[in-house]
Amino acid sequence: MSMHTLSVLVENVPGVLARVSGLFSRRGFNIESLAVGPTETPEVSRMTIVVAVEEQPLEQVTKQLNKLVNVIKIVELDPASSVQRDLLLVKVRADATVRSQVLETVEMFRAKVVDVSPEAVTVEATGTHDKLNALMRMLEPYGVRELVKSGMVALGRGARSITANSTR
Repeated sequence: MSMHTLSVLVENVPGVLARVSGLFSRRGFNIESLAVGPTETPEVSRMTIVVAVEEQPLEQVTKQLNKLVNVIKIVELDPASSVQRDLLLVKVRADATVRSQVLETVEMFRAKVVDVSPEAVTVEATGTHDKLNALMRMLEPYGVRELVKSGMVALGRGARSITANSTR
């Protein structure tokens, strides 16, 4: 199985997320990551869905997604021709004995500290899946108290746009 990233434009109406995720669920596919948000057009939302499936079943799911009334457009995004980012918030143990080392690590990954307490720092980082995993490997020895990671968001590179006005 391989990971596939889909950019799905949908009408911004209640129930669309449930219908789209239900379609994957009924076929037994686990959604690895799902991010939904507004687009440049208020009536349209963009879902970025990362799913681990083989090529053939993905084609079938894409065809069935296209049949859903609220789905406007679906594009599979190739990592080489798209910009893909996740957001990570992680609370790390950082008392006086290790705080400077934690801060050096944060700086090395171009992340930033967004909250500080006497015993911990909360770090915000954005980047590729690999970059965030590398940051986590470096921070784990200090003691990760909590973490949350957003779903991936992605756009195609270059001037070409995937918009609600372009053809299917």
